[in-house]
Amino acid sequence: MHASISRPTQSIRQKRFAEFKLLGVMLLAGLFLSGCTINRDIMFKTGDGYDFASLEDIGSSEYRIAPNDLITFQLFSNEGERLNQMTAGSAGSEGGGNQNMMNQQNQISYLVRQDGILELPEVGDMRLEGLTIEAAEGLLEEAYSSYYNRPYVVIRVTNKRVLMFPGESGRALVITLENMNTSLLEVMALAGGIGSRANASKVKLIRRTEEGNKVYQMDLSTVEGLSDAQLVVQANDIIYVEPLPQLARELGESLSPLTALLSTFTFLYAFIINTPN
Repeated sequence: MHASISRPTQSIRQKRFAEFKLLGVMLLAGLFLSGCTINRDIMFKTGDGYDFASLEDIGSSEYRIAPNDLITFQLFSNEGERLNQMTAGSAGSEGGGNQNMMNQQNQISYLVRQDGILELPEVGDMRLEGLTIEAAEGLLEEAYSSYYNRPYVVIRVTNKRVLMFPGESGRALVITLENMNTSLLEVMALAGGIGSRANASKVKLIRRTEEGNKVYQMDLSTVEGLSDAQLVVQANDIIYVEPLPQLARELGESLSPLTALLSTFTFLYAFIINTPN
């Protein structure tokens, strides 16, 4: 009699335990999926074997004109006299010093197109992409020498910007480059330094080139990296300081809902095992 009651009881408990095991598997799957969300705020990840571009091939230390640059253009004679109205930004009029002040306030900006061409009055299309400011001024002086005697050109890029991600979650800055040859270290200083979570040994500089995006990585955690920090940034560079992983904190945040679920399952398991038939 005792055996006939015991066997059904054992069978029921085994069935309940099998159901609970299924729930346990589902819980483990939830834990795994939660683990996949840890440190998802880290951008521009590169694998262990990623082939970074060589800093030795980064090119000249001088700023080079790029597409979407806005350039102010002034044309003078060698004696310093303004040659044509296109550089003044207003129709010609007399007025001495007042006119010079108006000219400074109303300078015209010219856009470098996506194909690297800048269109200017009289000389037409000029390819300036990749040239330093000095080289571009020399090229334009040569072009305008067909129209004017000993021309003197002054150009300035007015919209140079870089994107800075200092390694702090939710923080990024657009840095305007006031000086022509601004270094990476200066940009980091303008951004207020790097974040408390930043990994100074993994500083990435991403630059668009004709061959596509190139990624350079620098270790600025020691003084040996100071020479790398002196490289001149270009317009539209992306500077990304990789954050340090925060496994413990983010794992706790990710698992906190599942911890409550685990407590519920534990209670249910105890209830199933101890419930009489």
